[in-house]
Amino acid sequence: MSRKPSALTRTLRRAAAPALGLVLIAFFGAYAVLGPNGGLAYGDYQRQLALRERQYAALDARRAVLRNRVALLDPDHATPDMVDEMTRKQLNVVHPDELVVPLR
Repeated sequence: MSRKPSALTRTLRRAAAPALGLVLIAFFGAYAVLGPNGGLAYGDYQRQLALRERQYAALDARRAVLRNRVALLDPDHATPDMVDEMTRKQLNVVHPDELVVPLR
């Protein structure tokens, strides 16, 4: 003799699939808002972007200075002042308070 499921058991079985669907929707919704790439992380991304842009501007300025120094040390058109400055620094014959005045 088979037993008939009770009304509560039938109701729970019918509600299981929609309840699971709601739990999944709630999980993915919360993850979309609170997750590492969610809506609340947008402000942090903006702060990181501003920081990286400032760092890039500083590096770009440094690169421009280095590019100028390389151009001044070009073997075909070396600037005598730059060559003298670099030579004195490499040979350690320049003092920190020394002022180099080129003679023409």
